[in-house]
Amino acid sequence: MKAVKTGYVGTRLNKKEWHHGQFGVNHYTKAMRKGHDSQVMMIVHEPIKQTGLRRTYPNLMSSEGVRGQEYNAWGKPGNTPAHTTIVPFTRSLAGPVDFTPGAMDVLFNQWRPDSRVPTTIAKQLALYVVIYSPWQMLCDLPENYENRPDAMNFLTSVPTNWSKTVGLNSKIGEFATIARKDRNSQNWYVGSITNEHGRVITIDLDFLDKDAWYTVKGYQDARGASWNINPHALETYETRVKGGDEGFDLYLAPGGGAAVEFIKE
Repeated sequence: MKAVKTGYVGTRLNKKEWHHGQFGVNHYTKAMRKGHDSQVMMIVHEPIKQTGLRRTYPNLMSSEGVRGQEYNAWGKPGNTPAHTTIVPFTRSLAGPVDFTPGAMDVLFNQWRPDSRVPTTIAKQLALYVVIYSPWQMLCDLPENYENRPDAMNFLTSVPTNWSKTVGLNSKIGEFATIARKDRNSQNWYVGSITNEHGRVITIDLDFLDKDAWYTVKGYQDARGASWNINPHALETYETRVKGGDEGFDLYLAPGGGAAVEFIKE
């Protein structure tokens, strides 16, 4: 085994111990140490929150410890459109988050008509940049990705690790915009998400190399889309910009987002 993703489903460990009690904390620490000694990479689902132990045990790549994507399937209530605009300022500060984004079909009408993902497709793409994890996954069915080649163009190019992060136009609980630079190239990626209110976010491109030219590939909500009406409508575009330009607009539908790739020429 080179990697393990653990999961501890249920209110209590061993049907009697709280996750955040002494028993749980000791168990998670023991598991990290065992993985380290065995040279096994670990992604921990349903854990306690990150506490800095990944500096001692660098085999811990990511962990949940948040109301992740799964709550949209069975949570009562599920997450709200505003939830992910709060996470970058709270749980994300403690360490990488195994949020498991990437839902291409946000409706469960065939199986659970009372549950759904409260975002647009574009917001699901943007979450790969906004919520950091060096080990990402695609949480949906293979056929749902086969049916969305437009979204897959972004998912196959977006990195999972970065050399630099810059916070852009953001307001906790309302919208969050993050720019990150790829560790293995000169390319930058921007993710922007909003709560239940649509908006246009304007950012300056001073995080790019000044006066350098970039090819831009954008993925955003189509006009008329929203998280509760037409959430699967995605619009793509391509343009060119220069580092240091001002007034670059990101269109976000209600409960939506935008994902943008800046490829240095």
